[in-house]
Amino acid sequence: MSPSTSPRFFMEKEVARNCTKDSCWVLLGTRVYDVTSFLRMHPGGEALILQRSGKDVSREMEGPPHRHSENARRWMEQYYIGELDSDSGTDEAQTLRERRKASDQTEEKMAEKTTDKNMKEEDENAPYNRCSPVDLDKDLVDWRKPLAWQVGHLREKYDAWVHQPVDRPIRLFGNPFLEASTKTSWYWVPVVWIPVVLYFTWHCYTTLAKGTTKLELTSDFSIPIHEHFFPLLFLLGWFLWSLVEYCIHRFVFHMKPPAHNYYLITLHFLLHGQHHKSPFDGSRLVFPPGLASLMVGGFYLFLCSTLPVIIGTSVFVGGLCGYVVYDMIHYYLHYGSPKRGSYMYNLKAYHVKHHFEHQRAGFGITTTFWDHPFKTVIPDEKF
Repeated sequence: MSPSTSPRFFMEKEVARNCTKDSCWVLLGTRVYDVTSFLRMHPGGEALILQRSGKDVSREMEGPPHRHSENARRWMEQYYIGELDSDSGTDEAQTLRERRKASDQTEEKMAEKTTDKNMKEEDENAPYNRCSPVDLDKDLVDWRKPLAWQVGHLREKYDAWVHQPVDRPIRLFGNPFLEASTKTSWYWVPVVWIPVVLYFTWHCYTTLAKGTTKLELTSDFSIPIHEHFFPLLFLLGWFLWSLVEYCIHRFVFHMKPPAHNYYLITLHFLLHGQHHKSPFDGSRLVFPPGLASLMVGGFYLFLCSTLPVIIGTSVFVGGLCGYVVYDMIHYYLHYGSPKRGSYMYNLKAYHVKHHFEHQRAGFGITTTFWDHPFKTVIPDEKF
């Protein structure tokens, strides 16, 4: 609901009827929210919201066991649809009705004065109107235009702005080709990379099976590497990838660009900032092919420059498999609804808290292992 629009009124029975996956409403005091589209995104799982559908969730928002962050409260306001009309005779309810009536009359007059019908239809079909949680007149950027070249001008306001998530699509570039190159459907990751993993797995195993590969530690001492070592090399690569994943996420994606540097702010937004601003934009939850290829290629060259080629490739294929799993898990953490109490359930809650409350902690995606030695663990809170 637009901030300038007077609220609608709903009877208690009407709110209580909307208690299914197809239509789920909740109350926060007398305010009514349609959280249907948020069910699968909720870090505690959709079941927790469905159990409280049609009811007041003020107590749950305050906790215990979990007090929701300011970002979570701000996020919820995007689903506000009106007020509870529990007592139609109150002065407050009457005042709200009068405001709504006056607003409706004003809107009707404005509509009659509109002469350009085509422009009106275009605006109504625009993405920023179909998903309108942002006040287009008050936000720091113009959501009607591509954001890539705007964010650098936010300067010292950028860090706070980018960590206030919204539920709306982001357009980075005006050029259709550039815009399309920033989006990747999740299924392209396994389609492209799993055949590569399978090929290199077969190649490395059969090469090691020839018994000619040796790891030379000194000029006089070397260790023969047979095919039985391949699973260990594979797992080593996967383990190394988990460290690379953590380091990239923490030190590159979560760098804090200098407020005066337009280009670093823009680069940060393109790499990761846009994901924190719109965390549920599914088209940008996995790495674009170009960026993924650069990252994978760099990992391969590093390994093969420090180890014999076939050994380095064996480690690399494990890391590549770890990358595929990483991208798939990351997508699932945003759109999946894991069973309560499962590993993925706890990981989803952990990752969403990283988005909404602890942006400078919780950098692990597939595992929280590296958060412990680096002391970036998010405090444990049960949902």
